[in-house]
Amino acid sequence: MIARLHGTLIEKLAPHVVVDVHGVGYEVDVPLTTFYLLPALGETVTLWTHLSVREDAHQLFGFRDRDALQVFRILIKVSGVGPKLALALLSGMEVDALRECIAREDVTLLTKVPGVGKKTAERLVIELRDKLGTLGGIRVVRKPGTAPSALPLVEAPASPEEEAESALVALGYKPAEAERAVKAVAGSHPDTAELVRAALKRLLKA
Repeated sequence: MIARLHGTLIEKLAPHVVVDVHGVGYEVDVPLTTFYLLPALGETVTLWTHLSVREDAHQLFGFRDRDALQVFRILIKVSGVGPKLALALLSGMEVDALRECIAREDVTLLTKVPGVGKKTAERLVIELRDKLGTLGGIRVVRKPGTAPSALPLVEAPASPEEEAESALVALGYKPAEAERAVKAVAGSHPDTAELVRAALKRLLKA
């Protein structure tokens, strides 16, 4: 089991990142709530990880703190919720917001996350309302890296708008939905991370 990665961030193409640990590049899928808080390419990053093993693939999922990792592991134990859907839930909402949503039994808000139907949302509320509140909020502090990786850094798409749209499509939104949401907030959010955050908020309120 790979429990944690600490190394140099060499690629950011949402929702995928690559972390170089002593010359080995680990490809990791991260929720957008982790993605838009990542440091710049070439800097040091720490991710708490979960390794999903299937017959056809081994997939690594990463999170900025152990709290989000624990919630992810609880989510994938819910019937009908696999790693992809759990990642979508943690991309659409911060951990505390998800806890609040479950506590309020807000099925409507949950169904705005791509892939979450009414039955799945109701199941999430029933199975999680007594579980999510028991987790502590452990945060991971990232230390700036001093030495860039010897491996080539991979640049993001040509513009923040393109990267934001790609991230939302990877999350499960339709390309047209992603494009509309990004265009609606692009003027006041030139930075990619803030653009993704603002577009997500708009999609969840729609």
